[in-house]
Amino acid sequence: MRLFILGALARGGPMYGHQIRREAQVDRTELWTDIKHGSLYGALHRMAAEGVIAKVRTEQEGNMPARTIYQITEAGIAELVAIRDQALRDTRLRPDPVDLALQNAADMSEDELRSVLEQRRAAIAADLAAWRHLHDTAAPFLTPIEDIAFRHSVMRVETEVAWHDEFLNALPKIYQLSDPPHEPPGPAVKSKARNRATKKSQQ
Repeated sequence: MRLFILGALARGGPMYGHQIRREAQVDRTELWTDIKHGSLYGALHRMAAEGVIAKVRTEQEGNMPARTIYQITEAGIAELVAIRDQALRDTRLRPDPVDLALQNAADMSEDELRSVLEQRRAAIAADLAAWRHLHDTAAPFLTPIEDIAFRHSVMRVETEVAWHDEFLNALPKIYQLSDPPHEPPGPAVKSKARNRATKKSQQ
């Protein structure tokens, strides 16, 4: 969000919140980022308090709500360069909670886990279809760099679908190689254990 706001003000000059929001629509940034109306205004207020952007003036037309115009400051330009460079160099893949959840799914049957993973795959496949449709719709208006950035998002979702297919295909083998669940001791076992404990106490 900070990178988007600072970049929009650096490129477009002073703007009010709605204009900044429209920047995401005009340059198609909203297609592969998560710029929400509510979080945008909260971020503007925080960033103004921090001094990376500054309020230029407030305008009001008729009965319309007052609009605050913001511009980027020298501190904001320095932060824009810093977080842009950090984002370009950051190659870390963020952990996915599903991997840890799978490590704690030993109590689930093969059918239960398959059902959950099939539902996940169906949801992600639907997202992929939506991304592809969106790309096809926007393609005539995308610049080369916008197009390749869009493809980055599409390819990440494609990889998620492929991983789910691989996991579902491997499920039978996973359960075949897994240790059988430990059965609770039956009455005979418990009786023998009690007899051993009694003998030890008598010795």
